[in-house]
Amino acid sequence: MNYFKKILLFAAPYRKYGVLNIFFNILYALFSALSYAALIPMLNVLFDKTKQINEPPTYEGVGKLKDYFEGYMNYQVTQYSGEDPMKGLIFAVGLILFLFLFKNIFNYLAMYFITFLRNGVLKDIRNKMYEKIMDLPISYFSEKKKGDVIARITSDVLEIQHSFLSILELIVREPLTILFTIIVMFIISVKLTIFVFIFIPIAGMIISRIGKSLKKKSDRVQKEQGEFLSIVEETLGGLRVIKAFNSESRFYQTFKESTTRFFKFSNSLLNRQNLSSPTSEFLGIVVFGVLLWFGGRMVLQEGSLDAASFISYMGLAFNILTPAKAISKASYGVKKGNAAAERVLEILESENPIKNIEGAEDKTDFTSGIELKEVGFKYEDDYVLKTFNLKVNKGKTVALVGQSGSGKSTVANLVTRFYDVNKGEILIDGTNIKNITKKSLRGLMGLVTQDSILFNDSVKSNIALGKENATMDEIIEAAKVANAHDFIMDLPHGYDTNIGDSGNKLSGGQKQRLSIARAVLKNPPIMILDEATSALDTESERLVQDALEKMMQNRTSIVIAHRLSTIQNADTIVVMSKGEIVEQGTHEELMKSDKNYKKLVEMQSFGS
Repeated sequence: MNYFKKILLFAAPYRKYGVLNIFFNILYALFSALSYAALIPMLNVLFDKTKQINEPPTYEGVGKLKDYFEGYMNYQVTQYSGEDPMKGLIFAVGLILFLFLFKNIFNYLAMYFITFLRNGVLKDIRNKMYEKIMDLPISYFSEKKKGDVIARITSDVLEIQHSFLSILELIVREPLTILFTIIVMFIISVKLTIFVFIFIPIAGMIISRIGKSLKKKSDRVQKEQGEFLSIVEETLGGLRVIKAFNSESRFYQTFKESTTRFFKFSNSLLNRQNLSSPTSEFLGIVVFGVLLWFGGRMVLQEGSLDAASFISYMGLAFNILTPAKAISKASYGVKKGNAAAERVLEILESENPIKNIEGAEDKTDFTSGIELKEVGFKYEDDYVLKTFNLKVNKGKTVALVGQSGSGKSTVANLVTRFYDVNKGEILIDGTNIKNITKKSLRGLMGLVTQDSILFNDSVKSNIALGKENATMDEIIEAAKVANAHDFIMDLPHGYDTNIGDSGNKLSGGQKQRLSIARAVLKNPPIMILDEATSALDTESERLVQDALEKMMQNRTSIVIAHRLSTIQNADTIVVMSKGEIVEQGTHEELMKSDKNYKKLVEMQSFGS
């Protein structure tokens, strides 16, 4: 129920629709009870049991309400029919039609308004989840499978709408329908109604027993759905490699195992759920059968109840069955919804450890430099950087080199504050980056990574990602600096060409040059290049390297390099090993020192 309350908070902006739903549900419940009670005068006319009353009856209190209602209806039928009993029948039938018509109109209006609330909550939860996904640190998603996150924002949110939010319809309508119906039943016969209520709690206990394990089963189904969505996402991302290594059958087997588990869990869940409807219906019929026997005895032997009232009473009793079944189904919905809500709220309530402190500074300029002081950082247990110190003065290019796993890319992740340091501090112009807002910090930086992250959109939109109001002239100028303009003009629609999912319609070098154009257009004072040329062929590398050199002019740059030939002009080259600086200086100085850097250069020269 705790999850239900948290989800209900999303309904607050749509409360007016909730109020209208409640109002029309009250009217629906009232007319539902009255429509069955109106059967009594019609049956009296049919059985010729209508008492001829020429004076309107007097109201004598709640205890005599049934007699007053019956007397009033008999008076109306007497007035209307005169000599022709068919006129009385037409009046009674017309009354029933009127009540049933308005009952259904109010039912439609109640459902009409709740639709806005349900779909509004669905929209807001999805928006909130997407916003949260964008806000959470990169480290959060290294522990979560993409498919599982996709399952939570799609099917789990939909499950909340189907289960929790459908209960909003039941909270007012079904209990009130039962309440009003019971009131009318008490008015018709107190003795018979008390007898009915001996059986209802027994039926309720049996139904509740069935649903105890439903939340657990539902949780397993939703987790498995996240599992096979992850497999689909990985398959689509790595289709080229899967085909190249003839691994189709292996991936198909993994997917098949996941869908088989989903099949078993779903069968178990749905069969348990499906048991509720026939069980509650059978128990309802048992109650109904006992009621026929007991009520029939009151009519035929005791004479304490007339036949018309008893038939209407049976209609009212049957009127309780539908909302009672809906309430029993809703209890299953709560259990299923609980599992889905738990998974959705896990993301929504996740704390982002990398957040702006109170009073964080909006930094718009860069004046002196970047400094990493005594920085220590670990992803899990072991430190990747140990007491790391580095200074990058404004306008200078510092290159980080070393073997894989030496901590080069970690420096880029820390400077951009994708992760926070465990020890020490990082300063920009003497200010700790934790005291600068994340947005303004990243606004000072341009990032070009080894993997060119592009989006399924036009060339123009991909370049303008960091500057939404960029003019076409600015976009073209940035593309020219990145050596991208010529190949863009050769595309079918030039700058308006859609580049496909992840830019798959372009070559590696073309994608990388678009990434550089994007960084150039943003025009930040600090550039971070994370192995920007390592995945390229020689010709593409030359074009990209030329673009990078143009871009780095008059900028402060941190270059993480795999190919040492690309960083020989750097002001300072920092050689890293196991999270520590083992050597630093210019290319010429390091070659003379005849240590780690020279060995790396010779290895690459020999390899090429």
